[in-house]
Amino acid sequence: MANQPQQLMLPAPRTYTRTDFTALRAFVQRLPAATIARLYYDPEHAPHAASADAMERYLRTMRDDLVQLALRHGSSVLADHLKASIKQHGSAKLTAMTLRMVEQASMLAAAVPLPAHPVHLWFRPLIAQRLSGEGIGTLGGLIDYCNARGGSWWRSVPRIGALRARAIVAWLRRHEATLGVKVAADVDTASLVPASGSEGKGNEEGDERVIVVGGDPSAPRLAPFEHLAVPAELSGAAGFNRATSFAFIRAEHDLAAVHAYLHRYRDRPTTLRAYTRELERLILWSVVVRRKALSSLTVEDCEAYKDFLKAPLPSFTGPKRPRSSGRWRPFASEGLSADSQAYAVRVLRAAFAWLVEVRYLAGNPWSAVHEPATVTRELSVQVHRALPASLWTRVRQALDARCDGLNGIAPESDDEARQWRAARAAILLMGDSGLRRAEAALARREGLRLAEVDGDGRASRSPSARSPSQRTSQPTSSRAGESAASAESGRPSSVWTLTVIGKRRKQRTVPVSGATVAALRAHWHDRARDFDAPHAQGPLIAPQWIPGTRAALERHDASADDAPYTVDAFGRLVRTAVQRLARESAALAEFSTDDLVQLANTSAHAFRHTFGTRAVARDMPTDVVQAILGHASLQTTSIYVRAERRRMLEAAAHFYADDKP
Repeated sequence: MANQPQQLMLPAPRTYTRTDFTALRAFVQRLPAATIARLYYDPEHAPHAASADAMERYLRTMRDDLVQLALRHGSSVLADHLKASIKQHGSAKLTAMTLRMVEQASMLAAAVPLPAHPVHLWFRPLIAQRLSGEGIGTLGGLIDYCNARGGSWWRSVPRIGALRARAIVAWLRRHEATLGVKVAADVDTASLVPASGSEGKGNEEGDERVIVVGGDPSAPRLAPFEHLAVPAELSGAAGFNRATSFAFIRAEHDLAAVHAYLHRYRDRPTTLRAYTRELERLILWSVVVRRKALSSLTVEDCEAYKDFLKAPLPSFTGPKRPRSSGRWRPFASEGLSADSQAYAVRVLRAAFAWLVEVRYLAGNPWSAVHEPATVTRELSVQVHRALPASLWTRVRQALDARCDGLNGIAPESDDEARQWRAARAAILLMGDSGLRRAEAALARREGLRLAEVDGDGRASRSPSARSPSQRTSQPTSSRAGESAASAESGRPSSVWTLTVIGKRRKQRTVPVSGATVAALRAHWHDRARDFDAPHAQGPLIAPQWIPGTRAALERHDASADDAPYTVDAFGRLVRTAVQRLARESAALAEFSTDDLVQLANTSAHAFRHTFGTRAVARDMPTDVVQAILGHASLQTTSIYVRAERRRMLEAAAHFYADDKP
């Protein structure tokens, strides 16, 4: 056996990523190892970057690996040079030029990106952290994320702007062969409107792209109302239902008339958004499916659209996408509920009635259309979405730990800590005061004041001479003791109140807890604003920074000194925070899977329900709960009472389950 030739099995060469090659170039140029570790690696995912010594050892090993490969696969001149250097110095001394030659000769050591590779192997730590924060852990997951969202994928990833997104997508496309997955053709950084052919290319009006909708209903060209144009023959300029008498509005075609109608709601953004959605759906259906102008629709057409609402064409449905995306569709994938169908008919009937009133249309075909049959639910308020009392308490504790670095939990960066403090203020504003999402997003400092409560229960505004910071900076137990002592001695106590504009433009005043005020004060400090200034004003909660894109600046009114969150962005702030708590917080580990799933799926509005159930459980009078929540009917508020009574009976049944008769 000893004299027989044997096959020598060599181990596969170690592979290195693009980041490793960049780090080695910096090392050859004598950049300190500690600096290299900080710039190019995340110590959490790269143990060799935990210390300067470990980093230097890793880079020296990499250099030696590459040199050995270059000796095997490089030119004879390069091999002789490397051997002489090793003989003289003990290891090869490389310059920037010789390193480049070594890299070219050692391509066997270069790793190729694979779908299962973590993003931190191929992107710098800051970029990898931003992607991981959105649940993007691998290159395959990144491609799926981009393909699912289209051209605007990067807008939902903090600090990934248009230029960086373009570089990431270009890199993914260069490695499609090894990744085995392709990036969709429309994944780009531009705001897209679907177009095909010369008719659909869109007309440039400033920076806005407009598309002429139409085409085959199975593959139509669709666009939201603000990007919408229709063929001239379907514009309604000569609609069959156009009034012949003098019109009160200056509208030459249907889109101009709809614009005039929607303009009436310019100061009611929620209503404007809802009405725009229903009218744009009808216009798209009328032009693409029915091939008729809006001003030519008859009762039969309206009945056909009512049937369409029950089962929209697949080409009209899709997951939620930004309105600037080419993948936007007018209907959600799951379709419309019976209540939503009835609401659409009511909105369209009212819109057409107004168009008749201003003499744009001769008659209202929707007046002869019945609303779809619906069931009046006994419980219209989804009280079951409220968090249980124990979970709500732990959520507050977990928020404090994230914001203030308690229990050894420190935010990854100052920016992250500021974001947590903004989320805490938003959650407490709804959970402790029962505000709706829009009310909390639009609440202002001018509406928040400290009121004195006299011994007989009457409230008055607190004297300005007393500093509010002196009150709220005290521990909660001290303030409670002071309030009790004040009550016994007949001296007035105080409570914060906030005046907001609610549904149907009704103004109401709600109480605000001391914990909420403390959270707001911390958030204002992050914004470099003085919460306790004599005439402080501005939104109670505002973003720390606004992306430089034109759309973002318009949404947040960046021309203002301190722009508030939009209602949708406010909801995303809260939703992202609770999802991370459910996924990462060790303080919530004791709760059941069902509780954590409920928390992960909790919306901003659920904290309003949480306040309602807690208020009833603590015996707050129902009429007071009604006033705080802004319910038009006491019957709506009584739902919380019935829900609390049902929970009590369920708990009692569980308690008595083991008792024998």
